[in-house]
Amino acid sequence: MAVWCGIPGLIITLLWLLGENTVLQSLVMSSFPDLPTDDTRQDAIQTIMSQVRTLANGGALYGEVTLSIKNAVSHYAHLKTISFMALGVVLLSAMTLALRHARGKISKSFRARNEVERVVSVVLVICSAISIVTTVGIVLSLLFEAMRFFGKIPLLDFLFGLQWSPQTALRADQVGGSGSFGAIPLFVGTGMITLIAMMIAAPVGLLAAIYMSEYASPKMRAISKPLLEVLAGVPTVVYGFFAALTVAPLVSQWGNAVIGALNAIGLNIEYTVASESALAAGAVMGIMVIPLVSSLSDDVINAVPQALREGSYGLGATQAETIKQVILPAALPGIVGAMLLAMSRAIGETMIVVMAAGLSAKMTANPLEAMTTVTVQIVTLLVGDQEFDSAKTLAAFALGLTLFIVTLGLNFIALRIVQKYREQYD
Repeated sequence: MAVWCGIPGLIITLLWLLGENTVLQSLVMSSFPDLPTDDTRQDAIQTIMSQVRTLANGGALYGEVTLSIKNAVSHYAHLKTISFMALGVVLLSAMTLALRHARGKISKSFRARNEVERVVSVVLVICSAISIVTTVGIVLSLLFEAMRFFGKIPLLDFLFGLQWSPQTALRADQVGGSGSFGAIPLFVGTGMITLIAMMIAAPVGLLAAIYMSEYASPKMRAISKPLLEVLAGVPTVVYGFFAALTVAPLVSQWGNAVIGALNAIGLNIEYTVASESALAAGAVMGIMVIPLVSSLSDDVINAVPQALREGSYGLGATQAETIKQVILPAALPGIVGAMLLAMSRAIGETMIVVMAAGLSAKMTANPLEAMTTVTVQIVTLLVGDQEFDSAKTLAAFALGLTLFIVTLGLNFIALRIVQKYREQYD
């Protein structure tokens, strides 16, 4: 009964909510006959509807509200009430018909369990199809816009160019340079900051997971595990402030102090550590992903069968030897997955890099220099006053597609590593 009544009601509600805004907007805008007919019509409609929704929800607007807007707000509120009541009537009618249909199917030969299983299977297939279609849609949208970019900028210049300076004309009536769209400095910065982060997060997180799963008392584990999970949910902007206000100045101060000490003993080093550096951003990013690595690795290590531990102890191995020779190899596929997830989190981080490493695209191996990453430049390219079909805007999609391919390659390498060790230890 619940399946026959609940699913139709859910479908009707979703369809109703999807189409409600369009219908209400059309009815409300019918009271504005003096709307422009050129390209600005859609912008005017969006502006009016934004004002109407704000006032209808109890908000306030700057300036005087016109009489037409007040009438539109009253009309909109009335239509929302009618829509809510109509939805209730439709749902009640549909569920009544569904209930009657379900009662009619009940008989001694009716296999309700088989019908429920069939409905659940269909729902699972639909959910899987939605995720697949969404992924395909994202890839196709990136590919389509990236092809438009490569029609303006050669592919080889983008992939192997050594200078990133996407400064082009903002509008058609302005004069601007053609820009340089070499992506190598961005991926060098992304790799440098991610490498620094993983050099901190991987050993610390893994050792913390080993301690919690193998050495810590149940009371200690009950306290530390929730704390790590809470730290994993701290917003990245908080880490960004920590990086900008504490870590970055500290790195600059210590670096300049070391250079001053070296100059005092006769070395003539003419270098100043800036307040923005890849080292500061990578260090804070590593601290950010430590809880992720630790929590996932702890779950994987605890999933290793206890029989493997007991067998190792029975052969005379110590606890350290058991961890090194038995537990870690058995848990390696899951640990690799945890590291890959942490690396993906580090690659996709934006706020920490903006606040601690800056926006300068430099191709250098010096972690004390200011650097930027692919994700930071994607955000930078999509904000500001420029046409959507300009090379500067379309470069964001090319960067996104390239980053997607790089991440896919990392996933493939990780899967190969997992398969290799599963064949050895299964």
